[in-house]
Amino acid sequence: MQIGVVFPQSEIGSDPSVIKDFAQAAEALGYSHLLAYDHVLGAHPDREPRLTGPYTHETPFHEPFVLFGYLAAVTSTLGLVTGIIILPQRQTALVAKQAAQVDILSGGRLRLGIGTGWNYVEYDALNEDFHNRGKRQEEQVELLRKLWTEPLVDYTGRWHRIDRAGLKPLPGRSIPIWFGGNDERVMKRAARIGDGIIPQFAPNDAGKAALERLDQYLAENGRDRSGFGIEAQVALAAGPEKWAAHAESWRQLGANYICVRTMNAGLDSPADHIEAIRRYKAEVG
Repeated sequence: MQIGVVFPQSEIGSDPSVIKDFAQAAEALGYSHLLAYDHVLGAHPDREPRLTGPYTHETPFHEPFVLFGYLAAVTSTLGLVTGIIILPQRQTALVAKQAAQVDILSGGRLRLGIGTGWNYVEYDALNEDFHNRGKRQEEQVELLRKLWTEPLVDYTGRWHRIDRAGLKPLPGRSIPIWFGGNDERVMKRAARIGDGIIPQFAPNDAGKAALERLDQYLAENGRDRSGFGIEAQVALAAGPEKWAAHAESWRQLGANYICVRTMNAGLDSPADHIEAIRRYKAEVG
C-alpha cells in the first residue's frame, strides 16, 4: 500500500513558492502522490434548494489541471491525482485535452479521479445539467478513453457528437479513471467502467461491508480487485495514536493507496502542513 498526501487546497494560500515547497516536501519525504480536490466556483449557501456541502464562496480552490501543470515542472516522481474532478460540469473534449497535456508534461504521472459533485450552482454557471450528471458521466468516460487512444474519433452518443476529430499530441496511454464517492450507484458504475474507486468511508464494519458489495459488483462484470484499485483517506486530526492502526486496517482490506489530509486539523501555516506530513510519514512509514 502506497501513501499519498492531500493537497491542502483551502489552507495553503496563493503563493506559488509555498505550493512548490509543499509538493517538493511531499516528494522528498517519499509520498507516492498528491491528491487535489476540485471546485470551479464556490457559492453562498443561503439559497433554495440549500447548499449543504462543506465549501462555500469563501473557500479557496486552485484549479487542478493548471496546478498539476505547475507541479509537473517542479517535481519528478510525485503522482498527480484528482480526487475528484467534477466531470459532468466540464466539456468532455476539453477535459481530455487538459488531462492529456498534464500526463505528457508529467511523464505519465496523472490519475484522473472523477465524480458528480453536489454544488448545482457550479453546474448552472458552467451551463451544464445538474440533473443528468450521473448518466452523462458514463458517456464522458467512454469518450475520454477514445480521445486518449484514437488519433481520429467519430463518435455519436446521447450527449456528444465528434465528427472525425482528435487530440494531438496523444498521451500515449489511456489515463486511469477512478470514481469518487460512496453512493451505491457510484460503486456499481466504478465496478463496470472504472479503474478504481476513492471511497469516503472508514475501514470499519460498514466499510468492510461496502467493499464486499464492491467485490460482488466487480464479479458481476467479470472483474476482480487484481485490476481495480482503492484509494483510502485519513484525516490528520484523527491523531497519531490512530494513524498506524487506521493504515493497517486499510491495508488488510486491500487498499492500494492511503492519502493523509491535513486540512481542517487546526494548522496555522503552510509550514505546519509540511511538518504534519513529515510526522505522519515517520509514524506510518
